[in-house]
Amino acid sequence: MERRLTRRSLLGIGLGSAAVVATGCSAADGTTAATSSTTSPAASAAAETTTAADPSTTPTWAPGSPARAIVRGSGSRPQVALTFHGTGPLAITRRVTDILADHGAHATVFAIGRWLASEPDAARIILDGGHELGNHTWSHPPLSTYGPDAMYEEIVRCRDEIHRLTGGPGAFFRQSDGQYATDEECVQAGRAGYARILNYDIDSTDWKGTSTGTIRAAVARATAGSVISLHLGRSSTVAALPLVLDDLARRGLTGVTGTELLR
Repeated sequence: MERRLTRRSLLGIGLGSAAVVATGCSAADGTTAATSSTTSPAASAAAETTTAADPSTTPTWAPGSPARAIVRGSGSRPQVALTFHGTGPLAITRRVTDILADHGAHATVFAIGRWLASEPDAARIILDGGHELGNHTWSHPPLSTYGPDAMYEEIVRCRDEIHRLTGGPGAFFRQSDGQYATDEECVQAGRAGYARILNYDIDSTDWKGTSTGTIRAAVARATAGSVISLHLGRSSTVAALPLVLDDLARRGLTGVTGTELLR
């Protein structure tokens, strides 16, 4: 049953105010570091570093300039952003949020729009846990192969579903078919009202159904400022997550939302 979210939950929805310190493709302020969805992590990490103006905390809903694609934070604080691609059974979503709560960690969940439409309680579970939502397209297609209007439709349809459930568009957009956004994805995300795309520098590889040890080894490469990609809906992620969080804590790193990392 669909539920309207509480005022407390709504705090996790807005675009947020943050200083962006690493870009992956066209920046909203005109500074550009072009990166395709197939660009290597090393090349993207070497992208031009700039500081963007604070994005508005109010969704514009109007066509805008290209979104800024962010690979990682500045690393000035001992934090990493935990990000999850949102789909799968609600039981796993609840378990993941419970594990995060047990470890005092928070995350950004990039929800697939049709998942939210079929599981509207997912938004409440995520936001009531102090986490935030992002847009991960409506149907998780090979987005970079789409033309501009079809790409925009995928983004805006998910945006509208998040808004229907929560009253806001979500904090970020993330493309559905690559680690790094293309220039066209930046253009269409900006057109849909998103100031920022949150890429990632650490792929946990959990989407492959890899072992707990493999996931832990992948996340062990994270440093302060890293953005880590994980997935809901996978039992391997549930099994690895407590150990991953313990590993991060032993290294003095705290898991936070993307918005918190980029403050």
